[in-house]
Amino acid sequence: MEFGLFVQGYLGKRAETDPLAEHKALMEETEYVIQADRSGFKYAWASEHHFLEEYSHLSANDVFLGYLAHATERIHLGSGIFNPLAPVNHPVKVAEKVAMLDHLSQGRFEFGSGRGAGSHEILGFMPGITDMNHTKEIWEETIAEFPKMWLQDEYVGFQGKHWSLPPRKVLPKPYGPAHPPMWYAAGSPSSYAMAGRKGLGVLGFSVQKVSDMEWVLDSYKSAVKEAKAVGAFVNDNVMVTSTAICAETHERAVEIAVSGGLNYLQSLLFRYHDTFPRPEGVPEWPELLPEYTAEIIELLIAEELMICGDPGEVLQQCKRWEQAGADQLSFGLPIGVSYEDTMTTIRLIGEHVIPQIDTDPIHRTTRFRESAGR
Repeated sequence: MEFGLFVQGYLGKRAETDPLAEHKALMEETEYVIQADRSGFKYAWASEHHFLEEYSHLSANDVFLGYLAHATERIHLGSGIFNPLAPVNHPVKVAEKVAMLDHLSQGRFEFGSGRGAGSHEILGFMPGITDMNHTKEIWEETIAEFPKMWLQDEYVGFQGKHWSLPPRKVLPKPYGPAHPPMWYAAGSPSSYAMAGRKGLGVLGFSVQKVSDMEWVLDSYKSAVKEAKAVGAFVNDNVMVTSTAICAETHERAVEIAVSGGLNYLQSLLFRYHDTFPRPEGVPEWPELLPEYTAEIIELLIAEELMICGDPGEVLQQCKRWEQAGADQLSFGLPIGVSYEDTMTTIRLIGEHVIPQIDTDPIHRTTRFRESAGR
């Protein structure tokens, strides 16, 4: 199992006391990715969200990733996501961004796509839409066109229901063999199998406890065996996300978690991701989840709903995801946690966890991509 980092420009309540909070949050997250690169993490994912106050201010993630392409050396940089719905981003512009970042990173770019966070975000671009399933139709129409834009000398063009383009040379072409690995951000269990049938990797940003996810991972692995890939190769890959806090002692890790404002982050998540199933007990915004106590943190750890503890404990918690069948475990780092404690988490996982689990020096997606160039 490989390891990644997930950043999204989460602000929380910091702006109430610091006029530079937005700037600091974005700049700190670049430092987290740079440290993850040094610490042996293989992937870093940057979100694309719009209008989601406090929850995610990382709207121009292509710019963010372009900076990181120069600031890092080995880590693969992924769009988590680029939104390819024509009313949000014209598909040709998305194809151009992907290929450009592939060049700037020298083959380290990963193309994750999806349909957006929920109604607040999507209705900003598509006012009047009441059925969020409408976005599925647009995505389905579009996703298979990207490999054609990259691989055909002159793209034959497209005439669809939601967008069209006459024959044109879409430039630049990707760097290296074939094209960057393709992923889909899955918010529901059925989406995992759908992505597998298309030969796409899954970005599992809405993840439950390990035992509840095992059958979902199995459904993907069954589907991907029969994949009819929309791209030049099958990206047989499931990434799952979890909050991660690692400290020198268990007690210190729990203390950090209690002070991290995790209840506010979760409340914001369900405020904006209204297409996610709302777990029992999660109130509707603006009502908040209660602040987390040490007892709640211990319960979340015991229920395998967060990774938290000393390096030995974190190693065992990560191994549970490996046993469940995850190909990549990507950590969301709570912004309520201080810069120093977050950097400590990254360094400790890099020193004590990754070397015990990920012993392959080559990225999984690199192997898939190189196989398409043979």
